[in-house]
Amino acid sequence: MLHPSYTDLMNVVNSEVEPGEDPVVNSRYSIVLATSKRARQIISGSKPFVSCNCPKPLSIAVEELNKSKVKIVGDEDTLVD
Repeated sequence: MLHPSYTDLMNVVNSEVEPGEDPVVNSRYSIVLATSKRARQIISGSKPFVSCNCPKPLSIAVEELNKSKVKIVGDEDTLVD
């Protein structure tokens, strides 16, 4: 089981959306795309934005998203810091 859950991650990502606007993330697929893209950046040498005692890049990417250290913007799920 993934901790935090997909629902928790979607709530974190959509927490900054103004009332009346469309949510940034509507599906688990968007979360998977965003975290996998960030994990590939970490594998390529990008420094993590959080200190995490887990060595796996995907776990680090999930933790970064959960702590709002990276954001998903636009329809293409581009990550920015």
